Amino acid sequence: MQSASSMVGLGASSMLGLGAMSAASTAWAAGSDKPEKEEVKIGFIPLTDCASVVIAAVMGFDKKYGIKIVPSKESSWASVRDKLVNGELDAAHVLYGLVYGVQLGIGGPKKDMNILMTLNNNGQAITLSKKLADKGAVDGAGLAKLMAREKREYTFAQTFPTGTHAMWLYYWLAAHGINPMRDAKVITVPPPQMVANMRVDNMDGYCVGEPWNHRAVADGIGITAATTQDIWRDHPEKVLGCTAEFSQKYPNTARALIAAILDASRWIDASLMNKQKMAEIIAEKSYVNTSVDVINQRIMGRYQNGLGKTWDDPYYMKFFNDGAVNFPYLSDGMWFLTQHKRWGLLKTDPDYLGVAKAVNRIDIYKEGAALAKVSVPKDLMRKSKLIDGTVWDGQNPAAYAAAFKIKA
Repeated sequence: MQSASSMVGLGASSMLGLGAMSAASTAWAAGSDKPEKEEVKIGFIPLTDCASVVIAAVMGFDKKYGIKIVPSKESSWASVRDKLVNGELDAAHVLYGLVYGVQLGIGGPKKDMNILMTLNNNGQAITLSKKLADKGAVDGAGLAKLMAREKREYTFAQTFPTGTHAMWLYYWLAAHGINPMRDAKVITVPPPQMVANMRVDNMDGYCVGEPWNHRAVADGIGITAATTQDIWRDHPEKVLGCTAEFSQKYPNTARALIAAILDASRWIDASLMNKQKMAEIIAEKSYVNTSVDVINQRIMGRYQNGLGKTWDDPYYMKFFNDGAVNFPYLSDGMWFLTQHKRWGLLKTDPDYLGVAKAVNRIDIYKEGAALAKVSVPKDLMRKSKLIDGTVWDGQNPAAYAAAFKIKA
């Protein structure tokens, strides 16, 4: 339907003596839902949680909404950041905290960014080397004891300084009395390189997305000390990120993207058979490039820690969960800012709510969800209890950030 403003615009352009042709084309642009950009290049890193983007492209969920998603495999999160900022990528499967870091000019150039939707909850883990496990470091408490007993420099890896894996790693270490800034050396390693680096003793432990934790278990070089859902049940993880410029210029495209990826997410979560098919697709060389069995176990919630313990985890990686996964809650974005402040990446408290409102495009998400017939929650905030007993609800972010005993 044409909006009143587009009608007014038309009248004005006719008065200006512009031809009927240009008036008609203005009407089409203003009153149409047609995607402005039909081919959309989306960056991804080889991780299980790139699945909804890949599936939307491979299985044609994008066609329904008049777009063609072109997945682009990237080598590191820094590369994703740079290509998003300079426009080589239209959007990306990206770390929540990376988008916020760019928005505030920490961990890279400063540029206005948007989050269109959350891609998944849960499904990352902390891996400790088999050598550490042999000395009793099989969990956080065991690691703290070993580090107190055997003094040396302990090295842990995350995937990007402002990203989710850095924040899960720091939170988990701190919950066990280890200050990641003082008691350890923390390095940045791209996800697909984690296992190879642990194999040659470059680190004692790492936090990364699947399948690179299960791969270390399968290869006998690491153990799963904790899952990220142990740290925060149903936590936000990867998002569909783009520049603010992109969603401003191509709002219909952004909306179509959300709808297509929602359809793919719903399909993945619909059955075990679909999950198995998804694992087969993303295991291919052009995507994650690993064996299917390394992906499909944890996708079904079947975990083993590499020390003989196996369990079924009800809080495994979810892509849809009736739309509960995908809503870009303001409190989720604000939480990452509280951790950036906690660990000294931000020197002063930002306008937590203001930044979250600017970045998380709930307005566009709701339009995309309506297209895909996905229900949206009423509240823009959600409440969660984390591993150390603290409750996060987005209400007083500055006080929350300041209250941690262990911080930078």
